[in-house]
Amino acid sequence: MKKLIFSVVTAAMLLPAISLPAHATYHSEKRQDARYTRQESRTEGRQDKRDCVRADDKSNASCRQDKRENRRDGRQDARDQKW
Repeated sequence: MKKLIFSVVTAAMLLPAISLPAHATYHSEKRQDARYTRQESRTEGRQDKRDCVRADDKSNASCRQDKRENRRDGRQDARDQKW
């Protein structure tokens, strides 16, 4: 009888520990996806600014502001993706 109780208690204690790594892996993947989104927005922001400056359509300040907006949008997308 004691062995049965001991095994049930042990199983009840180990069950959450078994599912915890899967939970951590899921969050890790979400963080990595969010990081990738932020990196992509940085790259796109740089390229957009270069294109804007080359085209000479706007002032440098306007091009810089476009780059900032692009990065800001990328950070928001990463937050949405992460949470």
